[in-house]
Amino acid sequence: MASLSLRGIYKKYPGGQVAVSNVNVEIKDKEFIILVGPSGCGKSTTLRMIAGLEEITEGELYIGDRLVNDIAPKDRDIAMVFQNYALYPHMTVFENMAFGLKLRKVPKEEIARKVEEAARILDLTHLLERKPKAMSGGQRQRVALGRCIVRQPQVFLLDEPLSNLDAKLRAQMRTEISKLHKKLGTTFIYVTHDQTEAMTMGDRIVVMKDGFVQQIDTPQNLYLYPTNKFVAGFLGSPQMNMIDAVLRQDPTNLLYYVEFGSADSKLSKGVKYTIVVPPEKAQNAPQLASYVNKEIILGIRPESIHDEPMYLQNATTGVVDCEVELTEMMGAETYLYLNCEGVSLTSRVAPTTTARTGDTIKVVMDPYKIHLFDKETEVTIMN
Repeated sequence: MASLSLRGIYKKYPGGQVAVSNVNVEIKDKEFIILVGPSGCGKSTTLRMIAGLEEITEGELYIGDRLVNDIAPKDRDIAMVFQNYALYPHMTVFENMAFGLKLRKVPKEEIARKVEEAARILDLTHLLERKPKAMSGGQRQRVALGRCIVRQPQVFLLDEPLSNLDAKLRAQMRTEISKLHKKLGTTFIYVTHDQTEAMTMGDRIVVMKDGFVQQIDTPQNLYLYPTNKFVAGFLGSPQMNMIDAVLRQDPTNLLYYVEFGSADSKLSKGVKYTIVVPPEKAQNAPQLASYVNKEIILGIRPESIHDEPMYLQNATTGVVDCEVELTEMMGAETYLYLNCEGVSLTSRVAPTTTARTGDTIKVVMDPYKIHLFDKETEVTIMN
């Protein structure tokens, strides 16, 4: 059993600085869980507390049924992969991978078998006699993973292991680590600040900010149902558009609608735009009634802002006029950077778009894909 339980974990440094506050996470056996957040949010500190490299100030950490707060790192049955690989430069790949087993006085035959098996899994067999300086970053990272695999730990801890690699290699290694997790059937806890890594690799994601856990859920649920503005804005690339708006209610049909525009801008023509909240969405957000005529934040993802004629012809609400400030051709898609009544918007559209920099175009915001947030607390009002 390699489940983990973090119960009310705090990390406080001398001088009153609190790095991690009241972290409560239950990690299932064989789960691939990702800790994600901006630099300084406490994710690496949390990982180091699990590893035993940082002392836990308050709270309890269980690995399986065993309380490990006061257990030495070497006795926790975990293995850690660091950002900088931490390989011994004077040793060959074989010697690097075998080093931990030699320290444990494992018989030579067993060491050879385990290293060769890990090398086969990681496609390192042909590199076993090479030294780290004669290898690429991706190969070194695989050696660092291999050194952990040979120990057959209950839990793998990975601290931003891909951040030193170039973009293409990072994408390749993401896939390799995901396959490795399935092959080994071990619990993986992975720290990253890269939300693409988090979305593509994890069974569940723990989103952190300023030492606090913001939300824990599957990648899909975090994307569709963020609990607050921070989570909504952090996950997704390009990130969600956030627009200052006001919630209104039509006195005749009692439909809610969101009003924005007429900003203090050179491009402003004094026009206000509205998006009617679909009744079925409003039904699931009874708290909307208390926000009528109040300032809120309207969130909408770039892929939910369309410029295609099909959407514009069928739209009954959410159509806005924009000036195209910049277009980015990405191959399979195009990003439009728009200005609508002084409000900056990013739209992700088909590569066949005819919109070009300087054009004035109409786009439609999908009312079924809007999110509303409290302007003061930034808590989600409606997803």
